[in-house]
Amino acid sequence: MDQRDATQIAMQAAGVAKKGLMLKVGVIAGVLFLIGLLLLGGLSPLPSAQAFSCEDTGPGTGVSAPDAGTSPPAAGSVRTQQLANARTIDKVAQKLGLPGKATLIALMTAMQESTLQNLNYGHADSIGLFQQRPSMNWGTKEQIMQPEFAATSFFTGRGGNKGLVDIPNWQTRPPGDVAQAVQRSAHPDLYAGHESAMRALAREAGIDLGRQGTSADNSPGTDEDAASGEIPSVCEDTGSPASGKGGTFTDGKATWKLTNPRSVEEAIAWARAHAGPNSTGGWYRLCLAFVAQVYGWNVSGVYYAIDHYKVVPADMRHDGDRHPPPGALMYWDTGRRAGHIAVYLGNGLVASNDIERKGHIDIVKADAFETKWRAKYVGWTPPYFPKAS
Repeated sequence: MDQRDATQIAMQAAGVAKKGLMLKVGVIAGVLFLIGLLLLGGLSPLPSAQAFSCEDTGPGTGVSAPDAGTSPPAAGSVRTQQLANARTIDKVAQKLGLPGKATLIALMTAMQESTLQNLNYGHADSIGLFQQRPSMNWGTKEQIMQPEFAATSFFTGRGGNKGLVDIPNWQTRPPGDVAQAVQRSAHPDLYAGHESAMRALAREAGIDLGRQGTSADNSPGTDEDAASGEIPSVCEDTGSPASGKGGTFTDGKATWKLTNPRSVEEAIAWARAHAGPNSTGGWYRLCLAFVAQVYGWNVSGVYYAIDHYKVVPADMRHDGDRHPPPGALMYWDTGRRAGHIAVYLGNGLVASNDIERKGHIDIVKADAFETKWRAKYVGWTPPYFPKAS
């Protein structure tokens, strides 16, 4: 909006207020104040970080987000800066012999902390890509403002602060959990929300997130809290599918051939083995990721649970039907963008995250989402994942 447009708006607004001198004066003063803000840039949008994820985790709002009006020192557009910084982070990871997953975790962290820009300001004395603090022994201000130095510190630690390689079993833990273990943020759930966006940015930057590492830190670890050892990333690019064949699935009228890595019987057994006391954490708002892994997929290929119901062919959808066969996928409208999805185990029970314990998998009655969350039941489909990989 230029000054001429703002003036016209002011004249029109002033013309509306014809009753009472005080009202007119107040309107004119208010409009003039608005014009001043526009001309001075007072209404310019503040920096923000947008996050996309496998579930409805919302936009990132990190505590280390910029809180000053200073411009970042880097030149070029924001996207140009992000791509350059991403490549620098990956270069450091490769130099240290770390795999692509280490790069992914670092990118997710930097996007949350600084929108992947080398900021010379932040909360308290936080600065740089990872908003590291000189007062917390991450280095001097001059050192932290060097992207390679900051990335090396994130990966290996510095000044008594743990780095990524110091986190037990970091190779097999969810990326967001590892990021939090290094950063120790007051908002631990926000890192995971950047995974999908950072995978897209990495592809744009020519970064291979499936790259294997060459150092000892890339050796497989064992998570004592995990029932089956490895906990894959919720949006993993690579990985070995589970054994078994998809088989067929029927509703008594129609029969469909499945291509899932696990059969229905194997999937139900896997879900039961990973629920209750055997459940690992890290499943908060990741219902679609969970059901995909139940059937052996590394990624569902769809962002939101309720959207998965729509990508399944119409002849597979059973709107409102409450008699699904064991192994079916059940859906609920929660009143939020993502909705909810769970795996039906038979006998009125489903395996689901968050319903009993946030971030964990439990076996509950299928109507628990309606009684506890007041969700609206949508229907069920066969365990069909047309966009999975």
